[in-house]
Amino acid sequence: MGLIVALIIGLFIGLLARLIFPGPNPHGFIATSLLGIAGSVVASYLGQAMGLYLPGEPAGFIASVLGAVILLAIYSAVLRRK
Repeated sequence: MGLIVALIIGLFIGLLARLIFPGPNPHGFIATSLLGIAGSVVASYLGQAMGLYLPGEPAGFIASVLGAVILLAIYSAVLRRK
């Protein structure tokens, strides 16, 4: 159940991260949404590993946004190098 919630939250987080992340984004809506989902999932697992969340509990909104923005920045930097 926690993973499903993280995926749903991640979709919205990806859209929000696209609004927050400055500069041109060399990718589309689908890639941004997938990065938001990945950011939410990564934030959930890192939070659980650090003891911030209980097992199966999804990350909070702010942690998900931060995870998505970080992944979006990394993804954009990798695409710019190519």
